[in-house]
Amino acid sequence: MSSVAPFHLAIPVWDLEVCRIFYRDILKCKEGRSSDQWIDFNFFGHQLVIHYKPKGADTNQHANKVDGKQVPVPHFGVILSWDDFKLFSEHLKLKKLKFIIDPYIRFEGLQGEQATLFFYDPCGNALEFKAFKDSSHIFAK
Repeated sequence: MSSVAPFHLAIPVWDLEVCRIFYRDILKCKEGRSSDQWIDFNFFGHQLVIHYKPKGADTNQHANKVDGKQVPVPHFGVILSWDDFKLFSEHLKLKKLKFIIDPYIRFEGLQGEQATLFFYDPCGNALEFKAFKDSSHIFAK
């Protein structure tokens, strides 16, 4: 494919109102259509829909070790520009967001150098935001 198209992602949340506030006010995502069961958001140019799902025992979280850190699986997020990542991570720090993995640089000085951070939304969905020093290296081996 030659161009990037917006993705659509639907995720479960057990508290629509708390997550509405989180995605709208903390992550600054514009709210779109909604019902009493779901809410659409403009998630950095992509369509994210949070769907109500009762809290249950099937919410076990898993992590894989990467760079000596426990990376939650599954997770989702977006790739920002280097400058936007810096601004966004500072914004999250000012909002006193608790990180799973604090912002740090991977592969520093190497091909694929990237900044990354991880956190959970209020219902336990793991998010990763990252930025590549050189965006042409996103898919480099």
